[in-house]
Amino acid sequence: MTPFKYLRAEDTTGAITVINRTNNSTGPAAYANADPVNESNKKRGSSEPNQKPVDQVNKKSCSEAKNDVSKIKGKLDEFEDQLSKIVGLDDLKLQFKTWAKGIVMDDKRRAMGTNLGPRKQPHMVFLGNPGTGKTMVARILGKLLQSIGVLSSDKVIEVQRTDLVGEYIGQKGPKTRKKIVEAMGGILFVDEAYQLVPTQRTGNYKDFGVEALEEIMSVLEDGDIVVIFAGYTEPMKLALSSNQGLCRRVTNFFQFDDFTCKDLAQMLMLKMTKQDERSRLYGFKLHPSCTCDAVLQVIQNNSTEQLRSKMNGGLVDHMLNNARENLDSRLNLDSIGDELLTITLSDLEAGITMLSKRANVDSK
Repeated sequence: MTPFKYLRAEDTTGAITVINRTNNSTGPAAYANADPVNESNKKRGSSEPNQKPVDQVNKKSCSEAKNDVSKIKGKLDEFEDQLSKIVGLDDLKLQFKTWAKGIVMDDKRRAMGTNLGPRKQPHMVFLGNPGTGKTMVARILGKLLQSIGVLSSDKVIEVQRTDLVGEYIGQKGPKTRKKIVEAMGGILFVDEAYQLVPTQRTGNYKDFGVEALEEIMSVLEDGDIVVIFAGYTEPMKLALSSNQGLCRRVTNFFQFDDFTCKDLAQMLMLKMTKQDERSRLYGFKLHPSCTCDAVLQVIQNNSTEQLRSKMNGGLVDHMLNNARENLDSRLNLDSIGDELLTITLSDLEAGITMLSKRANVDSK
């Protein structure tokens, strides 16, 4: 059982600002010597701020508040739309939607005058294997947090231990501070963060990460930055349980589960239908026999659960690149037209088989 709580909306911040305006009444004395006819005309046509009826001011304030809420709702809808484009991770998406809504609801409570205590930056821990979409979600979060005013920028600076830790004690401080300054205003994404936390099971070489971690922790309380600590589930849990200071400062925990064979098949289909111009597969297409169900069977029959867990989304990229290599290998110089650009089911099968063989060699 995990000791961590996954969501605490009260520790997050938001961006709804309700503008309250006051009506400055001139009082009865101002009208003591006034001409009733002239005053009646002034009331009907006056544009002076102090002559506005109270209900008119209140209506405008309500209208402005509704506009603010509408804008925030639009940003939350955009956030959910971006999440929906990620294959799988249904439980995780629901958690993020709940968390994001909590940001808005807390600001509505503060607007009512409710004292929820000091606002804290929503620092997070992402738990899961490589290739499960942690970096992609971090970029989506950066856009949301910037759009609602939690952060001043949507940038995400990705770092690992080697980016923060020097070769000897004392060297790591400047390296870490440089990365923090670079990420200020946005998100600092610390991958394999458990390598910075010394534990009883680790060797002395891990101690070189202590100073880097302390430097990061120094900006968790009041810095214009959100830090996401990411890594394998069990090493992260072990590292966090051995550092109570970090646990106190980071209260949002999100588990990224491995992709299923169906998820991987859908991911492959999407990559081929919505291609990136920078991809090696740009311009290529799948043969009509490459349906989602057929691709699912190819993945399921030619890869182990261990391989899928180790690579997740990375498996699809390697599989497609290998499939293209197989296409080049089986074509001859007389091939023309669509034949040059069409990846078949046999190419995909050869691609994942090649990947499985390489993985077995690497694991030996």
